[in-house]
Amino acid sequence: MAAVSDITYTGLPQGEIERRYRLVREAAARDRLDAVIVCGNEYTGFEGAVTYLSGFVIVHRYAYVLLPVEGDPAIVFPSEARYVGEHGTTWIDEQVFVDRPGEWLADRVRGKRVGVYGLDYVMTVRDYASLDGAAELVAWDLGFDHARMVRSELEIASVRESVRINTEGFRVFLDAFEPGKSEREILAPCEEYFVSQGCGRWTMDMVLDGPNGSALPEFKIAGTRRIEATDMVLPSLEVAGPGGHWVEVSRAICAGEPSGDSRRMMEAYVEYYEAARDVLRSGKTAHDAHVAVSRGFHDRGFKLGHVTGHSIGMTMIEFPKVGEGVETELQAGMVLSMHPHAISQDGQACLYMQDTWLVTDDGGVPLAGLPMRIYDGTEKR
Repeated sequence: MAAVSDITYTGLPQGEIERRYRLVREAAARDRLDAVIVCGNEYTGFEGAVTYLSGFVIVHRYAYVLLPVEGDPAIVFPSEARYVGEHGTTWIDEQVFVDRPGEWLADRVRGKRVGVYGLDYVMTVRDYASLDGAAELVAWDLGFDHARMVRSELEIASVRESVRINTEGFRVFLDAFEPGKSEREILAPCEEYFVSQGCGRWTMDMVLDGPNGSALPEFKIAGTRRIEATDMVLPSLEVAGPGGHWVEVSRAICAGEPSGDSRRMMEAYVEYYEAARDVLRSGKTAHDAHVAVSRGFHDRGFKLGHVTGHSIGMTMIEFPKVGEGVETELQAGMVLSMHPHAISQDGQACLYMQDTWLVTDDGGVPLAGLPMRIYDGTEKR
């Protein structure tokens, strides 16, 4: 078929490209769609849907991929982005630069039923205004993510490489950790390592910290605050390696004595880790997984903030979410980020540690292999 070039500049095998298109087209046909528009912009961690379908990495501004159920795809850029990004990396032959991408898309899909990935959060207002009324637009984030939620062997290899980088990044953070240093001083070597391994701008690293053996529950950009000997520090490390697959791996660090709340949260984390090994298997649901891994936290009276877990791929947060009432059935080959965000009833203490899991027929496999515990900083290499 003429939808993609015979040679791909990204090195992605032709069979993998065709697999991705087939999965999305089959899901679109089931939902009675004529075409799919995938939106992406430079919002870190949420640009990857465009890369998934085109090979193009957004450096600045935004782009759309139009994938008809029948016919050739196109990738559409605003004119001002002509020299931003390496456009030769896309395997899509039809590359379009126009002042108003929405008008161009409207001409292509006029009168059709179109699923839009990113309709609520990503598509620009000016492009939506051009498309609205020209076609029947259907919010299709769930449909698109479900179509790609089972990873190919090539994708799992990319995930494993991202996990290797992220796990080593935590060890770099641990090596740099020392009371008296600022948050920035501890995180900076970690970011340098990620860039050296090909992550580029695909990093979203934050910290949670606080006094007296507990961390406050709000994520923040590493700043000038200096770490005290009694502080709890939780690095939130999220990266995508050269293959573009996002992962999350981290552990808590406390040079002093963890608080009573932190110790009880740690007990629940050990229980979650064992429960996840059993429940993250094909045939279980995302609801089953949420109930199993959250039980130990609820039994101890803790609240759960953020999201217990979610599918993770070339977009940082994909459907299905691992949460209450999400009945999506887990399948072997899915990759999930799990990170119960345990918060004390007074909101002054939390524990947040991340792992990337592979769903198999026999149960969940944590890909990082880091011991599930609170580190104290003496584990430096």
